Amino acid sequence: MKCPFCGDLDNRVIDSRLSKDGAVIRRRRECLECGRRFTTYERVEEVMPLVIKKDGRREPFDRMKILLGLKKACEKRPISITTLEKVVDKIEHKLLESGEKEIASTVVGEEVMRELYHLDHIAYVRFASVYRSFKDINQFMDELKELLDRQKQEKAKSGK
Repeated sequence: MKCPFCGDLDNRVIDSRLSKDGAVIRRRRECLECGRRFTTYERVEEVMPLVIKKDGRREPFDRMKILLGLKKACEKRPISITTLEKVVDKIEHKLLESGEKEIASTVVGEEVMRELYHLDHIAYVRFASVYRSFKDINQFMDELKELLDRQKQEKAKSGK
């Protein structure tokens, strides 16, 4: 590891600690050249699939895009940023588990919709209105009716 102060490559690890969830190792290092200490973080490199956009372009998966979309949909809703980050983690995990090297953006969008549906119905409708780019009020009303029907079915199944 290169020293951020003098650029020398010789250093030693003084202390190593696991993060709370065990996904990251924090290491304190000391440069053998200048004697200064610095911290490095080590994590498993996960290779996310490329996202195939509607126009055929391929771009790397970007968790920040999903998080920003969720934040926008959940604006002024009682949902914490921690909850939104957990949703992004869950989506990211599902994409990794799929084992695919490329995945259509529609698959990612539908996964976001599925998570929002369970998280907050208002945020779900907000996201759907942008994601599905409704052309008129009738399409929007159809989505709302579908949402209400699903709620009724879920209540009937749970016996409420």
